[in-house]
Amino acid sequence: MAKSGMLVIVEDDLDDQVFLSGIFKKIGVKNDIAWFDNTDDALNFLLTTTRPLFIIFSDINLPGKNGLEFKRAIDSTPKLRTRSIPFIFYSTAANQRDVNDAFTEMTVQGFFKKGMDTRETETIMKTIFDYWKLCKHPNSH
Repeated sequence: MAKSGMLVIVEDDLDDQVFLSGIFKKIGVKNDIAWFDNTDDALNFLLTTTRPLFIIFSDINLPGKNGLEFKRAIDSTPKLRTRSIPFIFYSTAANQRDVNDAFTEMTVQGFFKKGMDTRETETIMKTIFDYWKLCKHPNSH
């Protein structure tokens, strides 16, 4: 379904990882996925991988540095900023202050509240993947 490139997902809840894996399979996402339960490991991966990356999904509330701090670290690292990897917050916590900070202080391409059930989550994820599959950006091939 999606363009080539790996998904990077920072999600510390194992139940959510399993749930999202099932959703991705159901909507036909065939991309490899790199799962991380903290932002330090995810940032180290981003700094060292040479693989093409399609989208980064990050929760907000994470152990250690939170998702907002993670995105700030990406934005302040020229090597990562020039890779122009679409970044999407996908979180249970979607308070207005975090949404405002994400869009006014960082370069994010989306902020979504986690779906309440399978159908809603499928709709959210299908919409995100359909959009990025068609969107032209520095990493589109």
